[in-house]
Amino acid sequence: LKIWLNFPFSSFAHQVFTEQLDAHPPQQQHRHWAPICSGNPTNRIRGCDKYGCGQFGAHRHSGKERHMGVDVICADGAVVYAPFSGQLSGPIRFFHNGNAIDDGVQIRGSGNRFFLTSLPLSSLPGYCVKLVCIHPIRYHGQIQRGQHLGRMLPMQKVFPGITSHIHVENCDHSDPTHLLGPAVLPLPQQDTRWATLCSGNPTNEIRGCDKYGCGYYGAPRRSGKGRHSGVDVICADGATVYAPFSGELSGPIKFFHNGNAIDDGVQIRGAGFCVKLICIHPIRYSGRILKGQALGRMLPMQRVFPGITSHIHVENCDHSDPTSNLEKGKWQ
Repeated sequence: LKIWLNFPFSSFAHQVFTEQLDAHPPQQQHRHWAPICSGNPTNRIRGCDKYGCGQFGAHRHSGKERHMGVDVICADGAVVYAPFSGQLSGPIRFFHNGNAIDDGVQIRGSGNRFFLTSLPLSSLPGYCVKLVCIHPIRYHGQIQRGQHLGRMLPMQKVFPGITSHIHVENCDHSDPTHLLGPAVLPLPQQDTRWATLCSGNPTNEIRGCDKYGCGYYGAPRRSGKGRHSGVDVICADGATVYAPFSGELSGPIKFFHNGNAIDDGVQIRGAGFCVKLICIHPIRYSGRILKGQALGRMLPMQRVFPGITSHIHVENCDHSDPTSNLEKGKWQ
């Protein structure tokens, strides 16, 4: 075979080559692409987080557009590999704004080393894919399947809390999911319900209504002129408070700005969430904390609002409704 390849291509040789190509198309050598990112040997696809979902066709821009690729999970700084053999071209500027992840490269090739070196790429059936949010070692030249291609860029700098990933987009906008591996599916979304926030309230039950108002999201405030921008999770004065998810602490949070007995709190950001827990005194205001770890204690709400249902005010940083994240959360 090697000797035959050294002769100029005659019409007969080309006919034989074409017959072999039809019998054994390039895709048959490797039915699926190589692992694209170190640490993700099965090319697992990003599930859903607060920024959206990673599967092909997922909603974008409030449902007005669709995701034209798939997002393969990849930790910031991880080594990136070529999914198949081919020719590099780039750079690819996906965001067109020069942010920290606005880089990438295109690979066009057959996926087969023999065919890559035997005929012009334009004459072969094969693949064309854009890998975005990576910094390649080079933008031009040939690369082999599984060869070191570059590194994942720092996505957390641009989208804090997102599942870091490589955006993988076929040049013809077709779905590349089946090429990523056998039965590759989006990473199952982890249980996004938060841990118990307060000892004595294992289901994160939400305050009902009392003479001071109601605890559900959107409840009237200030004689109906305002709305409740969080939910009130029932918690007895002095009870232990726990972290609803793992993340980074920051604070203090002064909700009342008057120094009363319950004017304290802390923010937690991580796992795709950002939340403020108010009317508690945390053990500390900075550093890492794990889901379910003791965070602090409930402050003496009865001193400020006698007869109220004592509670932790839970407010998402973006003012969205956190009710669905509370484990079996419900109105009383």
